[in-house]
Parts: sequence; C-alpha cells; structure tokens
Amino acid sequence: MKVIGVGCGEGMLTEEAIRAIDNARIICGSARAIERVRNHIPPGCSVTAITDYKHLGSLPDDAVLLSTGDPLLAGLGHPGGEIIPGISSLQVSFARIGIPWSNVSVIDAHGKDHEKAIDDAVIDIKRMRPVFIIADPKFPVDALAKALKEHDVFIYICQDLGEADERIIAGTPDNPPVPDSTLFCIIISRSEQAGSPRR
Repeated sequence: MKVIGVGCGEGMLTEEAIRAIDNARIICGSARAIERVRNHIPPGCSVTAITDYKHLGSLPDDAVLLSTGDPLLAGLGHPGGEIIPGISSLQVSFARIGIPWSNVSVIDAHGKDHEKAIDDAVIDIKRMRPVFIIADPKFPVDALAKALKEHDVFIYICQDLGEADERIIAGTPDNPPVPDSTLFCIIISRSEQAGSPRR
C-alpha cells in the first residue's frame, strides 16, 4: 500500500505523488483528498471515499491511500506501507512567516489534550525553540495566549494554507490572533526570531 500526502492545500502535491496517482488502480481517501487529486486519477481507476478509518488494514496491498494531513504526523500512516509525503503545513507555515524551523518543536493537538499541548508549548518556548501546533477547530488560542503572558513571543495563526482564502494572522499574548477558519495551525516564536508574513 502507498500512503500519499496530498499536501496542505492546492498545488502541494509532489511529482513523486503525482506519478503514484497516475499509476494507481485503486485509490481511497476522504472526499476532500480525492477532490484535490481528481485531475491526476487515471481512467478506469477504482476510487472510494472513506469515512471510517478503522479498517485500513483490510485495503488491498496495491491500494493508494490519500492523506490530507501530513502522513505520520497528524495524517495517516500505514505500518509497512510506502509513504510519499506532500508539501506539509509545517513547511508552508514557516515559509509564509519567514523564520527558520531547524530547531522547531512540533505539537500535535488535533483531537488531543489541549491543556497538555499548551503546557508543552510553554516548556519549549522556555527552551528558546519555535513551536508549531497542529490545532483543531476547538483549540483554545486564548488559553494558549494566557499561558504565554510572561513570555516575549509572537503567535501566528496560519489558516487555509494553499487555498484562495489563505490567511496569516499575527498577534501577541496580550493581543492574541483569532482564527476565523476551522483549518488552522499555530506558530509561536520569540520576538527576536519573529518574521513578517509573506501573505
């Protein structure tokens, strides 16, 4: 089985991923992921939209499984399968803001313990590391800002990356950014590391 990351937005497929889709006989994934690769699906390919991910192990060995999240991070991964990543939200977010991410701490808070994610972010900021948080629609940005009150940091909301309505919203713990989309991730960087959003 091949797990293909379709990237965090339009145009974020790699050439390797496109070749794998071009040669696929069976493609499975969410409706959103399938739509993103629609132009590359070959004639005669069997395409199935998945809503229940509990039985991925029963898919055929030659299936191509599409992942909208970053595979093995907040996206799908399949033990023993080949993984072809797309251009990730991590890469795009830091590129848009223009700060290095060579020592970034990555926190997956998507559907997970938000309070622990906030505690971990504060620890990593104290260690002078920029923080990347994969959030979900219920992630409390205001609680994150409150926990960072004593730190000289910038908070960036990176939402709808790669889409026509992509937006980067910058703020501080005293004046935190407020997401107006359900698809967003967060970067926290110390003020001396802060960049200027490219978009």
